[in-house]
Amino acid sequence: MSWLSEIEELRRRVELSRRMGGPERVQRQHDAGRLTVRERIDALLDKQSFGEIGALAGKAEYDDHGELVSFLPANCVIGRGTINARTVVVAGDDFTVRGGSSDAAIFEKIDYAERMAIELRLPLIRLIEGSGGGGSVRSIETTGRANMPGGLDHTGRLMLCGSTMSVVPVVSLGLGSVAGLGAARMVASHYSLMVKGMSAMFSAGPPVVSRLGEQRTKEELGGYKVQLAAGGIDDAVDSEMEAFEKVRQFLSYLPTSVWDLPPRMTSNDSVDRRDEALLTIVPRDPKLVFKIRNIINAIVDRGSFFEMAASFGASVVTGLARLDGWPVAVIAGDSFRFAGAWSAAAAQKLVRFIDMAETFHLPIVHLVDCPGVRVGLEAESSGVLRHAMRAVTAVNQTTVPWCSIIIRNVFGVGGAGHQPQNRLAVRYAWPSGRWGSLPLEGGVEAAYRAELDAAENPEAKLAEIHAHLERLRSPFRTAEAFWVEDIIDPRDTRPLLCEFANLAAPLRTPGLSRFGIRP
Repeated sequence: MSWLSEIEELRRRVELSRRMGGPERVQRQHDAGRLTVRERIDALLDKQSFGEIGALAGKAEYDDHGELVSFLPANCVIGRGTINARTVVVAGDDFTVRGGSSDAAIFEKIDYAERMAIELRLPLIRLIEGSGGGGSVRSIETTGRANMPGGLDHTGRLMLCGSTMSVVPVVSLGLGSVAGLGAARMVASHYSLMVKGMSAMFSAGPPVVSRLGEQRTKEELGGYKVQLAAGGIDDAVDSEMEAFEKVRQFLSYLPTSVWDLPPRMTSNDSVDRRDEALLTIVPRDPKLVFKIRNIINAIVDRGSFFEMAASFGASVVTGLARLDGWPVAVIAGDSFRFAGAWSAAAAQKLVRFIDMAETFHLPIVHLVDCPGVRVGLEAESSGVLRHAMRAVTAVNQTTVPWCSIIIRNVFGVGGAGHQPQNRLAVRYAWPSGRWGSLPLEGGVEAAYRAELDAAENPEAKLAEIHAHLERLRSPFRTAEAFWVEDIIDPRDTRPLLCEFANLAAPLRTPGLSRFGIRP
């Protein structure tokens, strides 16, 4: 006697699960310009690498003889596959099954994917659409009771999402309207992105907000422009396929878990490359701006810079790159935004990015151009100093190798965070470097008020004082006291940074960070 009949039943049920919500709902998904969850997984992973787990989970109906009449699969598809031959865990919401609501969810599948990523030490990719396993008003009717947030129901899984971030890389893609717990899962990640014209994210959608007297469309309430500016997500792209490519790029810089080290890739870019444009890129007039991204791209391996959160806290640029094939975390000041001064948002962005670099053992390269923290009523009203001090503290808590290149300004509280102060950090300065307690432009007239008032020609006296102080604060005078290690030809920046990356490589230590990363 064989088990052939049971095998046939197994195949039948797996086939039913692959039909998802049925042909009509699948067509509706396609008509909306969206892929189904299974199409997304196939497009994201290496060909035929997906091994599904829990395909039989769902809600079945039986006749009086115990025979299966119908089967509605769970609205979450999970499993393992590979990206560039590296194993990852994928958890995707199936919007064709009750729009991703909790009524159709098997919450244990969501938990299982998170725990699998943690225990097997594998990166986790969440494909989120709908509430992402979140709550539903109808769940009161189906369960006969109300859930307690943070208790034993599914919303208590938020802590698990945060725990995953401390162990493995986590990427979240918003691929539709994402609300509630789905939105929380979106932001509890190292890299999150939305698809323009398709995605929206909010704590609660327009129907709930309208009851509070605020009439908003999905785009107005939680479209990609809103979430990029608020720092709710890191990136937005034009298509799902572009989103999947971004995921593959991001993961290429990171280890599979904190117990591994970021992988080196073969680089065809010479470590001795010297870009002549660097000699003139910083204007002599400190009031003029320059393009910091041109500097970044000139010194890292060609085409390797992967910027993150470009629209949030834009006075600071953050991203991943490679130097002689080694992955590094890059921080830079952008003179086009508040002259590179730290805003509250920029400081928050720094803390999150530095935490990620520390978690995954990425050496940090800081291209410094910071005239301090933002000033004025708007800045003070944002609590900028508290956020700036959190960023300075995060810098000083790091243990990963650190190299700072002083490009131009280093002043005030923001300037104090240009490198960790309690350990060895490699530091170079360009001849364009300017530093001090505060910029001269902001304090000369107050400090020399008596001399200016007594002068026959105050304007000429002010120019004389400026010229004198500029000579005194020459970077060469600072180097005489060894308060800055080396002043370098800007064209030597790439060779020196590649040397740093190779020196830093054996110093990286796998294992858990001293403190878990916060979303």
